[in-house]
This record gives sequence, C-alpha cells and structure tokens, in this order.
Amino acid sequence: MSNDKKETATLSLPGCDPITFPILAGTLGPSVIDVSHLNNDGFFTYDPGFQSTAACQSAITFIDGDQGILLHRGYPIAALAEQSDYLEVCYLLLNGELPNQKQKINFVDQIQHHTLVHEQLSNFFNGFPRKSHPMAIMCGVVGALSAFYHDSLEIKNPAHRDLAALRLIAKMPTIAAMAYKYSLGQPFVYPQNSLSYVENFLHMMFSVPTETDKINPVLVRAMDRVFILHADHEQNASTSTVRLAGSSGANPFACISAGIAALWGPAHGGANEAVINMLQEIGDASRIEQYIAKAKDKNDPFRLMGFGHRVYKNFDPRAKVMRQTCYEVMEALQIHENPLFKLALKLEEIALQDPYFIEKKLYPNVDFYSGIILKAIGIPTNMFTVIFAIARTVGWIAHWNEMLSASDLKIGRPRQLYVGLTERAFIPLDKRT
Repeated sequence: MSNDKKETATLSLPGCDPITFPILAGTLGPSVIDVSHLNNDGFFTYDPGFQSTAACQSAITFIDGDQGILLHRGYPIAALAEQSDYLEVCYLLLNGELPNQKQKINFVDQIQHHTLVHEQLSNFFNGFPRKSHPMAIMCGVVGALSAFYHDSLEIKNPAHRDLAALRLIAKMPTIAAMAYKYSLGQPFVYPQNSLSYVENFLHMMFSVPTETDKINPVLVRAMDRVFILHADHEQNASTSTVRLAGSSGANPFACISAGIAALWGPAHGGANEAVINMLQEIGDASRIEQYIAKAKDKNDPFRLMGFGHRVYKNFDPRAKVMRQTCYEVMEALQIHENPLFKLALKLEEIALQDPYFIEKKLYPNVDFYSGIILKAIGIPTNMFTVIFAIARTVGWIAHWNEMLSASDLKIGRPRQLYVGLTERAFIPLDKRT
C-alpha cells in the first residue's frame, strides 16, 4: 500500500476538538480513511452491511464495479478463463504468481495426492436423511474434517496452512460428489488421479460401477470455466465470514464450513439456482413479455433473476466468457430445441433489446449463463450452490491465509449502535404484574 502523500481527513464533532485520520491509498480503487483509532475518542462509525468499510488489506482480488473490472493478482478474469485452467488459478490465488511448468506439475501432483477422504468419513453420510440438502451435508462434513487432520491444525505454522489448503481444494469435489451420490442411493465413486481435476469431479458425479463413462471434453472445459469464474470475488459475505471466523484462531476446516454456511444464503450463492427456478416459472416463451412487464413494475415482487449485478453497475466481466461457454455446451449436446434452453435464449434476446434493460444496464450476468450450463451438464439445481462452494474454496483459503500472515491481525469485533432500553431495576417474580 502506498501512502507517500500522507494525506489526512479531519472530522469535526460538537463539543470535541477536531479529529484527524490518515488517508490510505491502495494500488487500485478508492482511497480509505483509517478510522481504526476513532474509538479512542469515544466514537464508532455506523455502516450497516459494511458498504463503506474496508475491513482489511488484501492483495488477492480487485473489483471495479463501475467499469466492469475483475482482477485476480492483477490478471483480468477473462484472460484467466480463456487461457488458463482452474488449478493454475488456484496456484495464482494462493501464491501470487502463475506457476511455471515445474510448479504446475508439482501442484497438480499435490492436489491429486489428497483427493481421497478418510474411509471413516463416508460413515458420516449415513446419519443424514437421503433428502437432505447437499449444502447441509457439506457444512457438516467439511467441518468434521478437522477431526481427521490433527497434524495440520497449527494455524501459525505456514506449512500447516499450506497442507490444509491442498487438502481442502482436493477433497471438496470428492465430498460434493459423495453428497450427490448419497441423495440418489448410488455407491460412492472413488477419485481417479489419472483424470484432471474437473474430469475427476464429473467422473465421481456421474459414473456408476456398472458402466464405463466417457467424459465430454466440452463439458470439462465448461465446468473448468465455471470454477475459474467463481474462484474468488473479493470481500463478499462468505469470504468475510471465513475471515471473521479465522480471526478467532479457528481451524481452517471450521472456517471453510462457516463460509459454506454463508454461501448457502439465497442472497449470496443461490443466484444461478434462482435463474432456473425463474425459467421454470415463466414456462413458455409466449409468457416472456408478461414477465418482463412484471419485472418493470415496481409494485410487483417478481424480479428477473440473472440480470444486473449488485457489484457490477455496468456489466459483469465474467458473463462474456460464460455466454460463449453456454453456447459451446448447447452446441456440443445439441440441445437448442430443449424448451428450457430455448426459453432462456429467447429471454436473453428480448432483454438485450429492451430499452428499459439497456437503460438500467440490466445485462445477463454470470449466474444467468452458469445456471443454464450446469443444468445442461446434468447438475441438479440443489447442487448449484455446492458447485459454487467447490470453486470458491480456494478464494476462501487464500484470504484466510493472507489474514493469518498479516502483521496487524486482530480478532473481528464489529461495534453496534445500541437502541435498546437503558438500565433499569430488577423486579422479583412475585411483584411483577
């Protein structure tokens, strides 16, 4: 962080001397006012949702929502999605640089070494009802990993943190596929380390012992891009949850389980599932105009899911790559005539031409296309957020590790504006009316 100018801001409050704060400038993005010592003067800031608060310094991901920019360690997301693969992006997020050939081979080998889960862990699944939501299973099973790996829970040891990172990235697809297989009553499929990371996941998801599966390379590339485009997204709700849990000294498996729980919220990780539910509600292309009118009506609760983005006020930089991938998948599977996908493409066409959506910059975002892709691949909608969790694990771990490496680490302790009752006398039970 560069602070050569030593600029300051001054706050004037009634009955107090002016308070001066340093202004900190990052390498990109707006400057921030350092109010960390404001409590010394008896004041806190009030910022619901932390919309104007930088809770940490980070060198991992940069977002400019107005310009539609998303950078991982300085690399544009589109370049990574088009030219790299998911494990390279994992290495980049964890280490700050893209790997050379030797580093890439070594990293892939390390991941493959940890793809199996302890056989005793498979017994955990039997305690869940078959109809359990897979995210409920993921929260429990990932948190339980800490019971199996006492050798890597010393969070002040960088080697332990690195080992935990490898284990989590490697085992998340295995656990996710086990959750899916359990819901079907099918046997668990063990990982095959001769396959790539994404091939292995699709193999564990869709193969059965009685048949030899053939994995379509177009679907492998599509899923790889889904993983890349969801690998990290700065200080979102789940990442902030991981950081907050980690600031207490909690072990990495507990922290990632906390992140999964936060991601499960429909306002965070359920957007692509909401897209499919919306398409099913619309039902037919003849009803699109009706639903677009509902979306424009401020008094109607209906919202067009998968259009616009809370962070990106112009366009979602991930959407272009995801759109291209979506069309590649539809071509490879020859599903252009599938009613759901025809409806999605018609909705995309109409919304992109409608003056209201153009004026409001409500363009299709990454969730619109990723939902269609996952549905086409055969991923059930209740597994969509699980896919998100697999992809985001590396981002969570990178932020957790960065936080623990910081010299100014403090346990998270947000303040509050208390609006409850003032102190009052206790009344014995027999005297209360």
